[in-house]
Amino acid sequence: MKDDQQLQQDVMDELKWDPILNASEIGVSVKKGIVTLSGYVNSYSKKIAAESAAKRVKGVSAIAEDIEVRLGLDDERNDTEIAEAALDALKWNSNVPNDRIKIKVENGWVMLEGEADWQYQKDAAANAVRDITGVKGISNLIMLSPKADVSVIEKNIRRALQRSADIEANNIDIRTVGNKVIIKGKARSWAERSEIERAAWSSPGVTEIEDDLLITT
Repeated sequence: MKDDQQLQQDVMDELKWDPILNASEIGVSVKKGIVTLSGYVNSYSKKIAAESAAKRVKGVSAIAEDIEVRLGLDDERNDTEIAEAALDALKWNSNVPNDRIKIKVENGWVMLEGEADWQYQKDAAANAVRDITGVKGISNLIMLSPKADVSVIEKNIRRALQRSADIEANNIDIRTVGNKVIIKGKARSWAERSEIERAAWSSPGVTEIEDDLLITT
């Protein structure tokens, strides 16, 4: 098992490995396997990239993300310009039900509201606007509309976990409360945890996931 110093170095190396990041802008501290990221970046997409890089490192049990987006003079846009760009981005994304999504922008922070049938549509909406110049953050408040019998949700998810070569299904406990899925157990990495969540969201009818998985190394 890695000690905190080695884990810190591995995270710093992974940040340097990502071509869109300037690792010198991001501070990394580690205590008992918990990684804290701090500093300033000039775009929201870089903030997300830094978090994703840290999650790729083996041994990271949790992340505290304190990175702040500070736009340069050339990147400043008013809320109206950001809203117009966001609307265009949603319209051009075939995975987004743009006619059911509403956008609000306040001080560079984008709020997405409305309804979607699938989690991938909700994720696609956020991904479509996160790279827009001037965006400082996103609140994805899109609600999911259930379209399946809740009695089959748990069965579908269990089968999906068992099919996946990247998931140790025996370590995972799935419980459903209506359209909400509660996931407990142990994941071997952040990548496995993300794959478990993806499998759960892929079941029709799931509107909420409570992820209580522990990352073990």
